[in-house]
Amino acid sequence: MLPETRYAKSGGVNIAYQVVGSGPRDLVLVPGWVSNLDVFWEEPTLSRMLQRLATFTRLILFDKRGTGLSDRVADMPSLEVRMDDVRAVMDAVGSPRAALFGYSEGGAMCALFAATYPQRASALILGGAFARRTAAPDYPWGPNAEQHLAFADQIERDWGGPVGIETRWPSLADDERYRQWWARWLRLSASPAAAAMLVRMNMEIDIRHVLPAVRVTTLVLHSVKDQAVPFGAGRYMAERIEGAKLVELQGIDHVPWGCDSERIVDEIEEFLTGSRHADEPDRVLATVLFTDIVGATERAAQLGDRHWHDLLDSHHALIRRELARFRGREIDTAGDGFLATFDGPARAVRCACSICDAVRALGLEIRAGLHTGECELMGDKLGGIAVHTGARVAAQAQSGEVLVSSTVRDLVAGSGLSFQDRGVQSLKGIPGEWRLFAVSH
Repeated sequence: MLPETRYAKSGGVNIAYQVVGSGPRDLVLVPGWVSNLDVFWEEPTLSRMLQRLATFTRLILFDKRGTGLSDRVADMPSLEVRMDDVRAVMDAVGSPRAALFGYSEGGAMCALFAATYPQRASALILGGAFARRTAAPDYPWGPNAEQHLAFADQIERDWGGPVGIETRWPSLADDERYRQWWARWLRLSASPAAAAMLVRMNMEIDIRHVLPAVRVTTLVLHSVKDQAVPFGAGRYMAERIEGAKLVELQGIDHVPWGCDSERIVDEIEEFLTGSRHADEPDRVLATVLFTDIVGATERAAQLGDRHWHDLLDSHHALIRRELARFRGREIDTAGDGFLATFDGPARAVRCACSICDAVRALGLEIRAGLHTGECELMGDKLGGIAVHTGARVAAQAQSGEVLVSSTVRDLVAGSGLSFQDRGVQSLKGIPGEWRLFAVSH
């Protein structure tokens, strides 16, 4: 269930906020560029990060004015105005003092807030943040003005799609499910004009002179491989905030819910509480199956919305019938794709083949990928590297093909299933090289 969304008045503007958890200390999460509180919870990786933060804090979330569920505004606000929005939300939830966690663009506003209102900031956490957005002769860590304005032009041209995912969430930028969620999140977070206006306004951010005035305990988290905000920008802030602790992350994602998420939450928990108490998740060995429809976008455009949705309903019903026949368990459905698990890899492979054959009667082709590994059980959801590996295997499959990892192939030896070697391949974001096999069916 989604947390309750309420509104705080900041001047004449309504600021949407949510409160999760009941820990002994308050933590205000200040988002980056754009956000939408409700869509946050639709993405399991982000939802899991927020839920973990809420195990040791009272987590306070909000959408900045002009974005998400908050009031739209004619002009994008300055950092000073956005600081007032944070104060309004803290007042509304009865928080006299809180730690502030700002990622990306939100980091500059948090640092300014901590310097201006130290009596209300108990700690400062900066994730992938910057003191100045664009490069300068004495500050090389950022795009130049022309590159920054080109991104604003791209927003107005390509909004509606997964704009910016390649630099902000590169570990999953090639996965169609995550691309669809990213695009939906952006669309529901801001209009094209508002998003472009925010990007242009960010060119003016420069709080370098403020950093020495920050007197609260500070944690700086930044990936050395961050493609959106160079690591030097985080190191610059850490060197100029007295006593700040800099943690070098090794992942490739800019967003805090990416591949460094668990490390980020561990560091925040230890920073705020003095220790780490992350619960060991329940784990189970399972075979994961990913499917999606080949050429779905083109087919939807050809059929029109109503007929496409009718066809999707038939596709979903067919897959659920096959899952039931082979004792598979549906975990998630996003658009035209399915994630399912099986306690037996041979049945999983046969189910995938049966689905591929059956959907042709609907005039559809799917691709499917399978991997067997240890998965994390999170209520009704599933996580862990095995799930990401299965998604990456599926992304390599051709139209009508069932592709499996060598782990699956080895486990079904003697089952009568036959395979064609597809060679050794790299799976983006997954360590090592993987030999993949296509099922002969």
